[in-house]
Amino acid sequence: MKTFEANSVWISKKIYDDAETQYYEKLSKVSLTPLAEEVAKARQQLIKSRDKFSNDGPNASCLDVEALKFIETRVIEFQKSIDEILHHLKSLTLRVSAIENAVTSSQSVHEINLKQQPKTKSDDEDEDVDLFASDSEEESMEAAKIREARLTAYAAKKSKKPVLIAKSSIIIDVKPWEAETDMKLMEDNVRKIATDGLLWGASKLVPLAYGIHKLQISCVVEDEKVSIDWLTEQLEALEDYVQSVDIVAFNKI
Repeated sequence: MKTFEANSVWISKKIYDDAETQYYEKLSKVSLTPLAEEVAKARQQLIKSRDKFSNDGPNASCLDVEALKFIETRVIEFQKSIDEILHHLKSLTLRVSAIENAVTSSQSVHEINLKQQPKTKSDDEDEDVDLFASDSEEESMEAAKIREARLTAYAAKKSKKPVLIAKSSIIIDVKPWEAETDMKLMEDNVRKIATDGLLWGASKLVPLAYGIHKLQISCVVEDEKVSIDWLTEQLEALEDYVQSVDIVAFNKI
């Protein structure tokens, strides 16, 4: 150390680094804690790695220049990206502000229009007032007559409204006892069954077997006035002609 202190000229950096390392090693040998030992070891590793590259070597300066150029290029690119992001963010902020202002203005105009519009009565309210308004002390005789006339017309119109009548179309098979049964006479007796809400329709003879035919006849009934059970009982009551009765089709009209 005394030799280096006497020299005023920087002779060799490597020698100086080694001397510095030895000096700090001596200081660290006084009392080393586990953490201090780890720091010393890490320092030694860094010094050894640094010593692998000589300052006087041909490639050291080239590597440093290339590394600096690469880092500089990346920094410039990174700065450009940041500038673009900031520019887009500023544009987006302006657009959002413009939209918010437009929406706020539209809502304000709409509220003003609603406040200025007078309240109007609906058609139903007008009808209720015209037809069913209660008498008042200030009502004139002429207004009472007009209201009474409207009520009368309304009641008459409601009473003339046609009532929907539920009807059904039925096709019935009526089978005779034997082939010798007079089918014409049997049909005449079937059609004699009459009541309010029953209307007989077309009929035909349908062959069965062994020369026997059945009578297939249609009718329309009002559901509230004529039931299927009642009609079947009336047909089966013709015991001299009718063996059985079957409902072939039943459709609501």
